[in-house]
Amino acid sequence: MSGWLPVAPCTPGTCVEPVRAAVAAPRAVLRLTSVAVLLLAGIAVVLTPLGRGRVPDAVVRRWCRWIVGAAGVRVRVTGAAAPGGGLLLVANHVSWLDIPLLAAVRPARMLAKSEIRRWPVAGALAARGGVLFIERDRLRALPDTVAVIARALRAGAAVAAFPEGSTWCGRARGSFRRAVFQAALDAGVPVQPVRIRYRAGERAAVSTAPAFVGADTLLASLWRVASARALTAEVEVCPAVPPGRHHDRRALAEAAGHHPHGHQGKAPSKSMCGL
Repeated sequence: MSGWLPVAPCTPGTCVEPVRAAVAAPRAVLRLTSVAVLLLAGIAVVLTPLGRGRVPDAVVRRWCRWIVGAAGVRVRVTGAAAPGGGLLLVANHVSWLDIPLLAAVRPARMLAKSEIRRWPVAGALAARGGVLFIERDRLRALPDTVAVIARALRAGAAVAAFPEGSTWCGRARGSFRRAVFQAALDAGVPVQPVRIRYRAGERAAVSTAPAFVGADTLLASLWRVASARALTAEVEVCPAVPPGRHHDRRALAEAAGHHPHGHQGKAPSKSMCGL
C-alpha cells in the first residue's frame, strides 16, 4: 500500500444499480461499435509520423466528446480551462469515461499505473500519447515521480490526474491524495479542479451505471453504459487555484478537493465547485 494506491469501498454488487431504462441490444452494440471505430481512428493518428503531439487541441477535444457521445452519453461542460501553459487538472474518478471527458476540457498528459506500460500494444500506444507512468506500489519511487510530473508542468504541459487514487461509484467519493499536488507547488503552476457527475432519467438522478469500481470488468462496464438510456455526463471546470495561494500540498489538495454535496450524491442547486 502507498500514497498512490488507496482502496475505495465501492463494489459492483453494493454500489452499482442495474440499468432499468435500457436501450435495445442492437442499439447498444451499434454504440460500442462506434466507440471502437473512433478509438481505432485515434490510434491510427498516433501511429502516423504526425503523432498526437501535432494534432490541434481543438481536434483532440472534439474527438474525445465524440467517443463519449458514441457510447450514448450526453456531455454538458461548464467553465473552461486555461488554453495554454503548465496546468495540473484534477478530478474525481468514477468511470473510464472520465478520461475522454477530461481530455475534452483540455488535452493533457495523463497519469497511469506503471503496469500499463508493460501491456502489449496498449502500453506502447500510451507512452506514444504522452502518458506519465507511476509506480503505485513503491513508496520510495514517489519523489522521482513527483519530479517527472513537475518537469512536464514547467515545460508548459497540462497533466491530468485523479487524486482519489481509485474509482468511486459517484454517490460516494474519496479524498484527494496529496502527492501529485507537490508537483504543482514545485513547478509553480495553477491547479484546475474538475467535477464529474453522471445523471440519468427525467428526474436527473445521480446514476451509478457508468461507475467502474472494484472487481468490475471493463466489458461489463462498457455494456452497462452502452445499454443505458438518457445518461448525461456533467463536467464542471471550477476556478483554477493560482500558484502561491497555498504553500503546502495538504492545503492545496483540500482546496482542490472540496465537494459541497458531500457523500450523499444529492443534487445541489448550486455549482459543484466550492472553492
